[in-house]
Amino acid sequence: MHGIHHITAIAGAPRQNRAFYVDTLGLRMVKKTVNFDDPGTYHFYYGDEAGSPGTILTFFPWEHAASGNNGLGLADMTMLRVPAASLSFWAHRFARMGVAHEPPVLRFGESLLAFRDGDGMSLALVGVAGAQNDPGWAGGGVAAEHAIRGVHGIGLWRAAEATSAVLTDVLGFKQDAREGDYVRYRAEAGIGGVVVMRAAGTTAGGRMGRGSVHHVAFRARDDAEQAAMAKKLVAGYGLHPTGQKDRQYFRSIYFHEPGGVLFEIATEQPGFAVDEPLAALGTTLKLPPFLEPRRHELERILAPLANGAGR
Repeated sequence: MHGIHHITAIAGAPRQNRAFYVDTLGLRMVKKTVNFDDPGTYHFYYGDEAGSPGTILTFFPWEHAASGNNGLGLADMTMLRVPAASLSFWAHRFARMGVAHEPPVLRFGESLLAFRDGDGMSLALVGVAGAQNDPGWAGGGVAAEHAIRGVHGIGLWRAAEATSAVLTDVLGFKQDAREGDYVRYRAEAGIGGVVVMRAAGTTAGGRMGRGSVHHVAFRARDDAEQAAMAKKLVAGYGLHPTGQKDRQYFRSIYFHEPGGVLFEIATEQPGFAVDEPLAALGTTLKLPPFLEPRRHELERILAPLANGAGR
């Protein structure tokens, strides 16, 4: 099934990031690990109860990272899916918890509530008809009926026509609607199935940093489908993905799409329960086998996430 697998962004303080996404947004921390390419820093994964593809937001919390600035070459708004009737609940919750937000707007027939996290990341809750029928995680303190149901989609700047071709020919999306400066693409996945591109106009180039989306990952069922997608990128678009990288919970290839955004294609397997039981996801620091010999060193480096509670 095609669609978004996960979205990865850059954060600042690890404790602040965890508090916002778990305590404020009510997501489950499904994996607490390290950045495999920079193991002295955390890599957090948030999602639904099982960490299903399409529900996952991940963060590299680099505490001293400079603030980023959205623009060309970077993804724009990250949209999260909630039941249509729950937007008023979230507006009241944000007011009570001091989360600034914009007035709701209607886009493609759906209400959108835009806000930012503590690092300035551009986010929105989108009220989706039928989302109430998807399972809701209640372990984060938000009642299941109002819980976030995963990623709705990602916003991109319409900076290169070839980006549209990659979305439709390689990644399994179809253009299905246009509204003013916005064009919507859909994949068959209900959760994580939307990409919205908007005209770039005179928008300046973006600067990666705290609050920026680092990359957008799209789904491949397995290694064979991923390899077929990579072959299309090379043959049809002259784009050359990296070799496959084992990310423990999925296997990935990476490339920059024609507009400059870093895209990933991630397999759906093996999933987040490969190294800890479902009931215990995200409760302890998990390391891949090649980093396990460095556990004591890394635990000394990584900042504690709670008073007296270790990592």
